[in-house]
Amino acid sequence: MEWSKGLLGFAAGLLISMATAPVGVSGAVFLLPVQVSVLGVPSPAVTPTNLLYNVVAGPGALLRYWRAGRLGGSLTRLLIAGTVPGVVIGAVIRVFAVPGPRVFRLLVAALLLPLGVWLWLRTVRPAPARTSRPPSPRSTTSLALAVGVAGGIYGIGGGSLLGPILVGRGAPVATVAPAALASTFVTSIVGAATYALLSLTATGDVAPDWLLGLSCGAGGLVGGYLGARLQPHLPEIALRLLLGTLATGVGALYAVQILR
Repeated sequence: MEWSKGLLGFAAGLLISMATAPVGVSGAVFLLPVQVSVLGVPSPAVTPTNLLYNVVAGPGALLRYWRAGRLGGSLTRLLIAGTVPGVVIGAVIRVFAVPGPRVFRLLVAALLLPLGVWLWLRTVRPAPARTSRPPSPRSTTSLALAVGVAGGIYGIGGGSLLGPILVGRGAPVATVAPAALASTFVTSIVGAATYALLSLTATGDVAPDWLLGLSCGAGGLVGGYLGARLQPHLPEIALRLLLGTLATGVGALYAVQILR
């Protein structure tokens, strides 16, 4: 049974990351409900399990972006500067305060549903150039800090939140995608290490499901590489619509779970 769960996790990680890597999303936000509802990962173990997935899956897409000469730059540094301290704060909150999943689903639904629709509308009917300026470095780092806290609490990569906002504000998907994935990878390493340290002093089981995390991550490693390889062949409009669809889909999924 454990190996069948591992195979299912591999398939889920492969399909999710292949669809999300072209727009800078690790897929952890999609994997979270799969782990809880389908694979039966208990809380709070699901959070470090998702971070483990990000650590294993991340190099696939990043390798492809690095080979294409599109990895690095100021946006990557700004995002990492915010998400790294944020994930440490989020991990501490998760272990000692343990906020409920209902609050998380409510926040994600309230943010991503209108954000996805907004990105769709901005793509179909672009705003004038003067209103499509990317956010300032300070606001970008502040946004990354908030996303890092959410990532530390719930184990999501953060690209699902950062991507739609940055692209909606005018940044091209080709720039946002590698930066968001790089920050997700670095942040997940720091988050996983933070959980390992907290497990030495905290009560309760905060260790990840190692088999599932590694299986999902292995699938994400392959899928992320394939997704990143596909990105240059997809038009900007298609990528923006895909990102808007992903944001709307995740928001709708969590909204339905809240209403149940």
